[in-house]
Amino acid sequence: MTHLDSELRILKSDILEMWRLVVGQLEKGKEALTNFDRDLAEEVVENEKRVNSYELKIDKDCENIFALFQPVATDLRLVLASLKISNNLERVGDIAASVADFVLDAQQDFNKEILERTKILEMYGIANEMLADTLEAFDSEDTRLARTMFKRDKMLDKIDDEALDLVYDCIKAYPEQARNTLLVMSMIRKLERVGDMSKNIAEEIIFYFEAKVLKHKKKKQKEGDE
Repeated sequence: MTHLDSELRILKSDILEMWRLVVGQLEKGKEALTNFDRDLAEEVVENEKRVNSYELKIDKDCENIFALFQPVATDLRLVLASLKISNNLERVGDIAASVADFVLDAQQDFNKEILERTKILEMYGIANEMLADTLEAFDSEDTRLARTMFKRDKMLDKIDDEALDLVYDCIKAYPEQARNTLLVMSMIRKLERVGDMSKNIAEEIIFYFEAKVLKHKKKKQKEGDE
């Protein structure tokens, strides 16, 4: 094994560890919301520092690999993909911490009927599965699984689009829960972004394993339509 191979293995290990941490952050956030577990929400907020530390380490590792080895082909794609994936994971970590903060801001338990009617638990479940499946797609080199993110992101967009009317109905039905319902609305807006981040990560997985840049392809298609 060359020194470059060793450095790439460390980089991949770091990105997987960061991924698992952020997946756990999202899962704990859903549990904190469902059970109104303020201690767990506090843990998610505190763990955001660990997420940030991973991103900084991965950035530094990539800079060192560029400077010392000037990677090409597949190795170069791994380094470039790792940089963008870690950035998106850090943003998901921010979102998980923000949602946990909303739980901490709540002054009473969240009405279970409101959680169901606004579809936030369904949304949380989809977001959690998307991020976990991007991890599986990367680790198992499964670009077919990565491509399922595009359709699932639209599911989150649909829930987000319907949220305002659902929240309004819940405020009328449960006026004593108006503040909590508005917090749920804020959570929904945040969770919609997890779909965007997972889609971005999926594009990087496809780029790494298939040497395709989907964003450029979409841009050319749009220009052709015009």
